Amino acid sequence: MKQLLLLAALTLSPQPRQIVLTIDDLPRGGDVSTTDKQAIRAMTAKIVNALKGTHAIGFANPGSEKSDALGPAELQHILQMWRAAGLDLGNHTHTHPNINQIPLAEFTADITAAEPALTKALGTKPLYFRHPFLHTGKDPESRAGLAKFLAASHYIAAPVTVDNSDYIYARAYAKHPAKANEIQQAYLLHIEQSVAFFEQRAREVAGSDIPQILLLHANQLNADSLPALLKMLRARGYEFVSLEQALRHPAYQLEDGYTGPGGFSWIHRWAKAKGIPGTGKGEPEPPKEIMELYSKPQ
Repeated sequence: MKQLLLLAALTLSPQPRQIVLTIDDLPRGGDVSTTDKQAIRAMTAKIVNALKGTHAIGFANPGSEKSDALGPAELQHILQMWRAAGLDLGNHTHTHPNINQIPLAEFTADITAAEPALTKALGTKPLYFRHPFLHTGKDPESRAGLAKFLAASHYIAAPVTVDNSDYIYARAYAKHPAKANEIQQAYLLHIEQSVAFFEQRAREVAGSDIPQILLLHANQLNADSLPALLKMLRARGYEFVSLEQALRHPAYQLEDGYTGPGGFSWIHRWAKAKGIPGTGKGEPEPPKEIMELYSKPQ
């Protein structure tokens, strides 16, 4: 009898939600212009220590302004910190260009230019590619051309389902240290609200919960906030999985119904392909107070 009750309890237990943690703009992006090696090392150490065991992946720009200022040897040191923590690395282009603003051939050349540094860190060519600004091509020609290049280069595009405004909070956090706690608490609430929004939207579009893919950036706010952020996700029932595991879910085979200059969640793209209208309620946005701090001089 006890065995039957245990079996019934196991059967009724909800399956854990799944989420992939993806961190863009390595070695650092979006919050401050500092290229101080020790500051970036310390920030990276906090990020990778928090992410150990989560199967997270960092998307790097080896030719960004900060990467150039660090130099090749220091950049490798930063990337190897990620690898030593058991974390994957992906290609986010060399210099983070906008495909909407340059010729396709120039954009694809920038993807290729990122490969030597990443291959050195990984020991093999990177498998995943993340679109800068989540822009996939402003017209059918550029979109098809980029997709063809990625396929020929054996890249898997890394979609995003949980988009958010972490860069706004990160800039405000860096500029106004006296308000750091207030900004951090507002940020954690924003991420939880964003996760909740896309949970609901996934059910409306895909018909069920899906493994979510969360976009964050390599900045000091996330370095300081990741322990609390991960605790919040666990409290919502999430387990952390790899990008490879998440992409096996059938939702990631749905058609991307958007061609244009915008960059946003793949859940919205799937909704467009299915002809599913919006909810009339937009994604969570930073409150007025945060926007004022973001825009206000330091």
